[in-house]
Amino acid sequence: MPPPVAHILVVEDDIDHTTLIMRALEEHGITDSIARVGDGEAAIDYLEQRNAYADPQSATRPHLVLLDLNLPKYSGLEVLRYIKTSSHLNTIPVVILTTSDAETDRLRAYDEHANAYVTKPVDFDRFSAMIRDLGQFWAVWNVTQRITP
Repeated sequence: MPPPVAHILVVEDDIDHTTLIMRALEEHGITDSIARVGDGEAAIDYLEQRNAYADPQSATRPHLVLLDLNLPKYSGLEVLRYIKTSSHLNTIPVVILTTSDAETDRLRAYDEHANAYVTKPVDFDRFSAMIRDLGQFWAVWNVTQRITP
């Protein structure tokens, strides 16, 4: 039985990191539906289906958001706060996926109700395995992401 199709939104401004994330998700068969935005403002626009994402076909509600902390326009924490305080978005799991291993960043993310906080490993094989495990848990095994408002 194939896994359910999950739509994942990757919010990442570093194109190299985005490429690695998307390649790992696709290689492990986690999803065939991935969208990417490069800044916090675009993430909120995507989630709200407005401006460049006003057409519902261009902005499917994600089952999982992989969110970097260091973003232009709005920070990852601001995007996380927006998602978790919006009654129509707050059931979407948000995994912080960042290079920061600072305890203050982790605590702030969990204070804003991040579902998980993961530091990006430097080694590609470890990174790929981490993305596989994250994707399988949050996009395939976890049923709460299927909740809609």
